[in-house]
Amino acid sequence: MKHYAKEDIIRIVNEEDVEFIRLQFTDIFGQLKNVAVTRSQIEKVLDNKIMIDGSSIEGFTRIHESDQYLRPDLDTFAILPWMPSTRKTARLICNVYNPDGTPFVGDPRYVLRRALEKAEKLGYTFNVGPEMEFFLFEADEKGLPTARTADAASYFDMAPIDHGGDVRREICLMLEEMGFEIEASHHEVAEGQHEIDFKYADALTAADHISTFRMAVKTIAQSRGLHATFMPKPVFGINGSGMHINMSLFRDGKNIFFDPEGEKGLSKEAYSFIAGILMHVRGMTAITNPLVNSYKRLVPGYEAPCYLAWSASNRSALIRIPAARGSSTRVELRCPDPACNPYLAIAVCLAAGLDGIEQGMTPPAEITENIFTMTEKERKSHGIDSLPGNLLEAVELLEQDPLITGTLGEHVCRSYVSGKRREWDEYRTRVTDWELKRYMIVY
Repeated sequence: MKHYAKEDIIRIVNEEDVEFIRLQFTDIFGQLKNVAVTRSQIEKVLDNKIMIDGSSIEGFTRIHESDQYLRPDLDTFAILPWMPSTRKTARLICNVYNPDGTPFVGDPRYVLRRALEKAEKLGYTFNVGPEMEFFLFEADEKGLPTARTADAASYFDMAPIDHGGDVRREICLMLEEMGFEIEASHHEVAEGQHEIDFKYADALTAADHISTFRMAVKTIAQSRGLHATFMPKPVFGINGSGMHINMSLFRDGKNIFFDPEGEKGLSKEAYSFIAGILMHVRGMTAITNPLVNSYKRLVPGYEAPCYLAWSASNRSALIRIPAARGSSTRVELRCPDPACNPYLAIAVCLAAGLDGIEQGMTPPAEITENIFTMTEKERKSHGIDSLPGNLLEAVELLEQDPLITGTLGEHVCRSYVSGKRREWDEYRTRVTDWELKRYMIVY
């Protein structure tokens, strides 16, 4: 990752003919927002003098306390390669501050920064590598998404069966222009489903990358007449999209999850981190899987883990430990989906894992059998619990977990829960096509 001073950014803006600068931030649900300014305002931007009306942003402030300031993280400066090559557009990701100069507690990026500060005090650096899945659908003549993919491909298939290969290629190349290190891209299991993996980074950079990735994929797909969606389960009967989160803790440049003398090459801290995640994951799920639709992915039979277990190899377990060891040793949480707010999701993962380490927790025994084929009685005999079955249950479990609510902070937690309860109420009162087809004639 490059490091920039104010003078560097001013120089690049002038040398590269950058005319517009987008100052980006997210609301509590992870939706990307921005204020755009022209080159003439760059010094004002870099002096933290750009103001926004926080009362207009979901989960931010009330109307009588609305003024807030955007403080750009200079190291996030990047020129957007899909925009015109003359009079270019750049972006800066911003932290949100109050008029008195204090960080705004409702800023999701601040929630993650606060969690990282705790890890830093314990001597840790937290690294994260996401695996991003998404669907590409055809758009209609008005540019609106359809459910058509014109794609019969499956896992690792190539063109001409894979109709999205050229789009993935363009996405990868443009992201690399922005400083991403793309490790792999391929067609996923479902028709029209794709995955692009980029190299792990420190947690804050990784969260920024996820937000940027979603914007880039949607923008580039739209330019090709397609619609990209990170909706977890857009099509009935086929796999949904996940966002597996690979996590590792470093101290003094060494991965503390690795112990060549430990069982399976894992350290005591690694096992405690796993235990902490398993202890708190039901309270985290409303954050890692934030939509009504998320829980239509988290069902048996479609490769998405829904049972609380860990394994060094078993992909039906919620937590998997990939085979790589040494500096690449990591814990992979498989339930999150790409609709989540990455700042909040990574923050609660870190908090849960650190709690496991601080409390010296021990995880249950590894599950090596296919959990999806177990009976309920067999799962019970192994002590295997389930993730929440719907958004309302997940929200209620979040409210019952003081570690997770404390990590989010009172402001974010209150606003998030309120928004998700509204979402659930709207969903449960709707009459769906399924209900009409199932009941209208019969009854």
